[in-house]
Parts: sequence; structure tokens; C-alpha cells
Amino acid sequence: MDLNAVFPGIAVLLWWTSATASLEPFDLLYESGVEAFYRTDYERVVYYMEEALSSCSELRQTKVRCRLKCRDQHPFDAAQADLHFFEAVLKRASCLNECMEKKVGSQSMHRVSDDVIQDFQRRIPYNFLQLAYYKLNHAEKAAAAAHTYFQANPEHVEMWHNLEHYKLLDGVDESSFFDREARPHQQAFTTGVKHYDKGDFDKAIEFLEEALVEYYKADVECRALCEGPQKFDEHEYLQYRPGLYRNIADHYTQILACEHECVRDLATRPGRLSPMENYLPLHYDYLQFAYFKVNKIAEALESAKSYLLFHEGAEFMIDNLEFYKEVLGQEGAPRQEAEWYIRRHRHELEVLLIGTDNLGVDYTEPERELKEGTTVLFLIPTGPYSTSSINMKCRRDAVNDGIMADESDFVTTLTNLSVSSLSPAAPPSGGPLLYDEVQLVLNSSALNGSQRVLFDNIITEEECVELKTLWIFPPQTITIAGDGYRGKMSPHTPNEKFEGATVLKALQYGYEGRVPLKSAQLFYEISEKARKIVESYFMLNSTLYFSYTHLVCRTAIQGQQDHRNDLSHPIHADNCLLDPEAHECWKEPPAYTYRDYSALLYLNGDFDGGEFIFTEMDAKTTTASVKPKCGRMVGFSSGGENPHGVKAVTSGQRCAVALWFTLDPVFRELVSCQLP
Repeated sequence: MDLNAVFPGIAVLLWWTSATASLEPFDLLYESGVEAFYRTDYERVVYYMEEALSSCSELRQTKVRCRLKCRDQHPFDAAQADLHFFEAVLKRASCLNECMEKKVGSQSMHRVSDDVIQDFQRRIPYNFLQLAYYKLNHAEKAAAAAHTYFQANPEHVEMWHNLEHYKLLDGVDESSFFDREARPHQQAFTTGVKHYDKGDFDKAIEFLEEALVEYYKADVECRALCEGPQKFDEHEYLQYRPGLYRNIADHYTQILACEHECVRDLATRPGRLSPMENYLPLHYDYLQFAYFKVNKIAEALESAKSYLLFHEGAEFMIDNLEFYKEVLGQEGAPRQEAEWYIRRHRHELEVLLIGTDNLGVDYTEPERELKEGTTVLFLIPTGPYSTSSINMKCRRDAVNDGIMADESDFVTTLTNLSVSSLSPAAPPSGGPLLYDEVQLVLNSSALNGSQRVLFDNIITEEECVELKTLWIFPPQTITIAGDGYRGKMSPHTPNEKFEGATVLKALQYGYEGRVPLKSAQLFYEISEKARKIVESYFMLNSTLYFSYTHLVCRTAIQGQQDHRNDLSHPIHADNCLLDPEAHECWKEPPAYTYRDYSALLYLNGDFDGGEFIFTEMDAKTTTASVKPKCGRMVGFSSGGENPHGVKAVTSGQRCAVALWFTLDPVFRELVSCQLP
């Protein structure tokens, strides 16, 4: 969510409550809730946190209501003289003061700190709430608070475990897990797409139309919230602009920049930095095909024309449009709200360029919503129920993870390609294995995915034993608890002990005589062998560098294995933040976005559980499972196309060399630069 769109400016100007106002500052309530938490006074935690969330929401809605009300009551007339214009400005200001004071009290200079703003943006109050509700035995409320927090923090492993625990409690069912901060336009869109994927086009239309209504409503609110103190980085306009009109121009330019980027805010899911690509146009894309499927061609034509307002040269939609026009025998017109939206967007950009030029700063739209992205096209028959010929196409976008309609009714093609496929063309693979002893066991197709491979005989039994001696010679010399990043004893599950060592540490200790140098050198040599095999098999055109190499063992903790329902390593992707509900993987920090390929080389198989699994983007549907054994290696591309995890190790110890690679030499592992 865009911080400026929700909390305008660096700090939010808040109002002290007066004797007649009921709204208390949300940051003070939040502070009281945190203090109560550390006193373990969970009833007061619930009270203050709920009040803080309510106060924050009410302040936001009051700003929206007052600003829209005063705007309507005192409109600007471009034909009026300066005096009339500024009269309207002053009346709006007076109206806003009166409207706000009725709810929040007299204005003051109380400001909410950046830290509190960030906490509310990241939904931190819900983290306090979920534990407080749990301590008070309100399991269903704890589940809702935990789910709400997790939506904005999907990488939070501890919360994932909490959610799994809440599922087992009495009084908690599927309906308990709902997002208390869900944005109506995004919720309706997601529901509509789910019905679309199931082929329930009537329901899809219902929710997608609702999503559009909610989108344009949210757009109005987002823009109203921009009417506050604004600034561009490094430009404090009130400190260097003495003239009336230049002050007004600079302030308005900054507000207009905020309004113009509401398109980004509305397309950004909670806790994400990047918006969903092509978000608003996709509504019309889905609708044009859904209307076709229910034989409402006029509505399909209208939606297709609306989509083309955003992407004028989209060939697949032009073909769709020609088909609809042929069936109806008329041209039709796009939707009025879409036409208005595009006109305003383009006009705003023109004005912004003038304003930013006055400020002496450059303005570039950070995420162009009105830009055609890479598409996969679906062809459908010329008539609604005919399969005799094909001339109509329908888009599949990254938002939809799978075939959008019955495969028996469709032929799929790729833009600018003449090959047929059910998915985008995968990068090449199947290159030489380089070593005679290495055996290809399963390719991407056999593993039900793309850019996946399974090898055997990468190393021998003797080499597996040699590598494991790093754990026992001498005891505890080289290994450290944790995953190599944060040093936590059990970073992924409390039911297993997690120990690891990096190749650099092994070599350093080997040269110092603290571990067998032969074993340390073998660690590096087999890592290099794995790197060469991955680089060759996936037919990469540039050098593959080590990003991080980690020899790791997971050991089941005795007495903690009964009734386990967790994973040894939760489902994730290696270079992006997996968002199962949105079927998205967000390539942004804290993910290791520079990683391109991954591999796991197993050292043993004498343990129970611990299977490596690939899943769909939903993080639930397993597409392939690999049972570790000595010398077996699974390799795959590191992106959202390959979500993966590890099943629980229920007895014994599972050891493997985990390798992550990058194509960017800037991020190569230090060891590759330091070896003598």
C-alpha cells in the first residue's frame, strides 16, 4: 500500500480530542496497548489495540468524508475571477475545519511519528492482538487477527506456525480466517477470478462488476486523502518559495503526484511494494470473455473496447472486438467510466510535467499501469459453440495461475510465436551433463513443472560420508545452529534442530587444521561440480556464480514428533515473496531477488520424512515429491514458477548441500573471490 496515499506526508497531522469529540489519537492508544502487552495485561491490550485500529480507520474516513463534502459544497468555477476562486478556497478551508472538529476536536500540532505510521501500514497491531486474544481464550478472534497480519507479512514464519496451531483449536473453522483489513475492490476481484477459473462465468461477472464499482470508489477516497501536506524528496517548498502562485503551484503539484499514483496504490496488495501488473485493465479483459461465455455479446464488446483504451495495440483484443462487431453488426462503445478515467490520467500527466518542471525535479511514473505487458493468448471459436475455426483470443495474465477455461475448447499460442503450448515457452534445458557417472532421473515434464530437474550419482557414497565428517571432527567445531542467516536454533520449526556450515568457513577451518582439509576441499569441489552441471543442463548463455552455499543438517527432536502437522521448511520461493492467495510471487526485499537458480545435493536417506516437494502457487497442491538419498540432486530456477518446501523430518538426521546461484557477478559468494 502506498504510504502517501493512506497517510499523506512524512507525518500525519492529527487532532487532539476536545471535550465534545470522541476520537482519541491512534498513536497514543497504540502506545498504551504496547505498554499493556509488556505488563501481560491482555485485556487492556485488546482494548487499546482495537481502539487504536478503530481510531485510525475513523480518522481516515472522516478526512475522506469532509474533503469530499466541502469540495462539493464549494466547487471551483474556471470562469470566475481570482476573488471568487479564492473565496471558494477559503470556504473549503473553513468547511474542513468545522467538519473535522465535529469528529476529532480542535486542531493541534500533534503528529504521528513515522515509526507508528509504518507499524500500522505493516499491521503490527494485529500481531499484538492475535496473542492477546489467544491468551484470553478467544481462539476465533486470534485466528482472524493472525490471518490479517499474515496477509501483509507472508514471510513471517512464526505467524505461519501460529495459524497452523489455531486451525486445531476448538471453535475455529475456515470462516475464522478472514482479513479484517481487506480492501473491497481487491477482495471482489480475487473472488471473481476464482469463479472465472472454475468456469462459473455468471458469478465471475457479478464479482468483477462489483470490483469495478469498488475500485472507482476507492480511487475517489485515495485522491481525497492526498489533500494534505506533501513534499518531494529534498524539496521543502514552504522553505524556499516566497511567492503566492509558486507556493500554490508547488503544493498542488505534489498533491497531484499523489493522486496520479493512486493507480499504483489500488493495485498493491497489503505489505507489498510492487503493484499487480495491468490490474485495472484486467477487469475488462476478464469481463469481455465472461460475457461472451454467457452469450452477452453487447457487454463483451463494451468490455473489449474498454480494455483497448488502456492498450490500444493489443492484437488479441482487436481480434476479439472484430468478432463481437461481426456478431452484433454494430460498432459499440467503451464504458463511460473507463473513457473518463483514461482522459483524466493522461491530462494529469501533462499537468504534472508542467508542475514538476516548475519545481526543478523530474517526474517519471514509477509503474506504468497503462503499459502492455507480456501476454499469453487463448484462441476461441468463431461462434459461441462452434469448433470449426478460430479467430478470437483471450488473455491469460500472471494474476491467473492456470488455464482460464476448459482446455478442450481452446488452442493456446504465444505472442509472436507459431508453436502450440499450454503454457509460456520455458527457457531451454536438456544440455550435456558433463560427467559420465551423472544420471538424469526426471526432467521438468516428469516433475510437472518448468525449469526443474532431478539427477543421481552426483557424488559417491564415500564422498557423502566424507562430507558428513565435517559434523563430527571435532564435535561442534564447524557447524552453527540455524539457517546460516540469523543463527536461530530452529528457524523453520521448533520440532527439529537445524545446523549448518558455509563452504568458506569449512575452507578456513581446513587451512587452520581445525577440520580435515581434504573434507573442506571436497565440500568446495562438489559445490563447483554441482554449479557446472546446473549451468550446462539449463543451457545458460552466461556464467552462473555461487550466491550462497550451505551444508546443512536437520535433526528430528525426540519427544516432539507426535501429531506433527508442520513442515520442516515451509513452502516458499527462493527469489521472491510467495503470496499463495493472489497466486503471485513478489520479487522485492526481503527476498533474495538476485538468485536465479537453486540446487540441493543430498548426503543421506537414512531418516524418516524429509521429502522435498514442489507445489502450485497456492502452496498447497503438491506437483512433485523427491525422496533424498546420497548423491541425488534436485535443481530448479529460483522464481515463483517453483514454490517448494520440505516435509517434516520425524526421525533421524537429514543432511544436504544447499546451493543458490546468480547470473549477476555483483552478488557472487565471497568464497569464489578468496580461494588461493
